[in-house]
Amino acid sequence: MHITRSGAFVLGISIVSAFKDTSPFFLFSTSELLASSPDLVSAASLSKAIVPELEACTSDTYVIVSQLGVNAADYHGRLSAPHLRMKMLGNDKSIRSSLSVKDVLGGLDAQEMSRIVQAKCGAGHLRVDASTGSFAIAENAKPRVINLDFPAPPVGAGRSTKLVENDAFLASVLDLLPSSKYTVIYITSPTNAAQHSEEAEPEPYEMDSIFQAPVHAELKRDFSYKRASDGNITLPKGPLFERYQYLTPGLFMGLLVSFLLVSILYVGINGVASLQVSYAAFDKEMGPAAQKKQAQQ
Repeated sequence: MHITRSGAFVLGISIVSAFKDTSPFFLFSTSELLASSPDLVSAASLSKAIVPELEACTSDTYVIVSQLGVNAADYHGRLSAPHLRMKMLGNDKSIRSSLSVKDVLGGLDAQEMSRIVQAKCGAGHLRVDASTGSFAIAENAKPRVINLDFPAPPVGAGRSTKLVENDAFLASVLDLLPSSKYTVIYITSPTNAAQHSEEAEPEPYEMDSIFQAPVHAELKRDFSYKRASDGNITLPKGPLFERYQYLTPGLFMGLLVSFLLVSILYVGINGVASLQVSYAAFDKEMGPAAQKKQAQQ
């Protein structure tokens, strides 16, 4: 009986907005695993739901994939991870249960899950380096845990191509498994977490000798002239106006503004000076005409 418990699979839904510090999680198995499929959970709560299923040891092989530097939008396209999409959507009839979480807040510890399966199921451990492109799986009946690590894909046009290559590599690993009973735990981490883990702490600069300090300070200076062996300064050759710049842009703008201000001041002073008023205009009228006006008022 085919059972798919993934709910709304992140590969087939339209992503409206992505959380900054979240990344998707996928799980599919040929055994029936009872698990819910929420859209947003914390890494701690998701780990509590998955660990009891792993401790049941229902599979012969556990493939724990660790993909750095991705988010839910990277798996939105139909061709971004075709093999993973086929497993999660139930196109592979051997898959009896699947689980997907669109946004996991925090990071799941792939090494801790590997240790749990090794301790509870007595499984052997095998780490596959995807960068080499080669691996070997021993054909025996003993349960095994395979850790498959994928680096963060590049940012740009080659991002989707790298995810397709990782998906094909995972499909090759599953095809070479000696047993048809397997469980794949696909753990991802957000882009900022991958960048933070890849950034190495800069090494502090250690000075070989205290007498080297003036030498480093001297190298930072940019001298436009050369010193002769006798200590005199040798000036560059060429005409005077080619060696120096006398009219800089700042000086030119200052002169232009000064000319405009002086012109305005000159016009104002000339206008005030051109006013002509007779002295009689300020004298008070004392004649008969003035007395007649006062009598009328």
